[in-house]
Amino acid sequence: MISQDIRAIAPEQDPLRMGMGWTAADLSKPQIMVESTFGDSHPGSAHLLSLVEEAVAAVAQSGGKAARYFATDICDGMAQGHDGMNYSLASRDMIAGMIEIHAGATPFDGGVFIASCDKAVPAHLMGIGRVNMPSVLVTGGVMDAGPDLLTLEQIGIYAAQCARGEITPEKLEWYKQHACPGCGACSFMGTASTMQIMGEALGLMLPGTALLPASDPLLAQAARDAGRQVLRLAEQGLRPRDMVTRKSFENAVMVHAAISGSTNSLLHIPAIAKEFGIDFDAELFDRLHRGAHYLLDIRPAGRWPAQYFSYAGGVPRVMEQLRSVLHQDVMTVTGRTLGENLDELKQNGYYDRCDHACAKVGLRWQDIIRPYGEALGTDGAVAILRGNLAPDGAVIKHTACPREMFRATLRARPFDREEDALAAVLAHQVQPGDAVIIRYEGPKGSGMPEMFYTSEAISSDPALGRSIALITDGRFSGASTGPSIGHVSPEAAEGGPIALVKEGDLIRIDIPARRLEIVGVAGQELPPEAVAAVLAERKAVWKKPEGKYSRGVMKLFTENAASPMQGGGME
Repeated sequence: MISQDIRAIAPEQDPLRMGMGWTAADLSKPQIMVESTFGDSHPGSAHLLSLVEEAVAAVAQSGGKAARYFATDICDGMAQGHDGMNYSLASRDMIAGMIEIHAGATPFDGGVFIASCDKAVPAHLMGIGRVNMPSVLVTGGVMDAGPDLLTLEQIGIYAAQCARGEITPEKLEWYKQHACPGCGACSFMGTASTMQIMGEALGLMLPGTALLPASDPLLAQAARDAGRQVLRLAEQGLRPRDMVTRKSFENAVMVHAAISGSTNSLLHIPAIAKEFGIDFDAELFDRLHRGAHYLLDIRPAGRWPAQYFSYAGGVPRVMEQLRSVLHQDVMTVTGRTLGENLDELKQNGYYDRCDHACAKVGLRWQDIIRPYGEALGTDGAVAILRGNLAPDGAVIKHTACPREMFRATLRARPFDREEDALAAVLAHQVQPGDAVIIRYEGPKGSGMPEMFYTSEAISSDPALGRSIALITDGRFSGASTGPSIGHVSPEAAEGGPIALVKEGDLIRIDIPARRLEIVGVAGQELPPEAVAAVLAERKAVWKKPEGKYSRGVMKLFTENAASPMQGGGME
């Protein structure tokens, strides 16, 4: 055990441990780090301390000694609508950095990692790959839906309706007071729910533990089981990089397609893969999504809140439906292969419990997770678009895009800040047939915030939701719907073509052909070579704007961030 090697090297270790309550007998036990994002920052983290204590107790009962470490995350929902959102993506890299610091400064024999939400879960997955010690991830589950299955992603729509005078302020206030009835990740298939599922799909969680309702006693049991299992992994010396391979990531992307996962996964999965020493780019993501079966009827693309996911059988049920297209020989934190895990679940009553939970809400599992042969769609959920507007790529969640926008030629309406674009949409200054372009919001521009309010204002407007597109070098909430194209690369701050677009340029979207192109100027379509000449003239006079930040974390992040299509992390 590495902890015992460190004790032999550093004589201060023992007295310092004992100074915080360890006994002499504890010192020779396997030492386990229990790292979490617990804090009073938002409902996804406020309840995690109880899971930490469950894991700590299980480690002790199994002959080990645990130490608690914390790096609290922020909430994308609370950061919406102001510059706080700029800190969101940067926080992922900072939390991963703190995990590295915690594990590197005082090496442990293994770790239990506990997180729930948008940046916390990918940060923990990045940290697990980076420190590469025996590890088990536990996710904090999902909150229950409110009255009439009200969920948080609907609040943006109701706020836009209130701003247009379509509902009363009192009605909006009622929705706000009832949308989050308890702890856990928000109850829709946003980034938090998606990344919890990705953690299990990669084989780094115990089977069936992703996206449990936060109110379910099974979540505490998952933390206890993780505390016991990490000691077994430590004894076997089984490390994350021994288990997670390129095939594991391919499995995760197939599951992502089946659940119509958040586009933010295009930032997180490549960044996580990099920490595991695996090159996993957006092109492979797009290739795996082509022809993939989309099975999940969960909001925002479907009907049901995310708490119903585990009722239907969760990740194991999805993987069982995808079994013929998955790599079943990949290793997992159980110490067994994926195929062996799936076989065991069928034998131990797991699906019987799930069927009982479904019956309680008057549904069958097939109403929530479609059988493979009865898919909601057969071309995945995400597409990577390329063309002279996005030479390095852009991302669209086409399962949330109206079919009439799959092929369209639109008039460019460029804005250099989201605030200006949102104001124009709410003031009805944007018309059907427009392409709203928001730029200088990429990783190097402002930290890559979400364009959530603008996307919700568009999708909630019947006249605009099916007739315009929103195109940005920023990103979108996992709750966003409508014709939203993000991660446009190269970004504007790097002089990408999105920085050169002018009012009235013609923008062509062709999702089946995976194209995003500038095809005309001043409302007139031109041959490709003429468009290229115009863009070259504009690029010759373009000047790189001064950096938005002069100090602190955001200066560090924006100066060192990678392209959105490479994960958007600090290089």
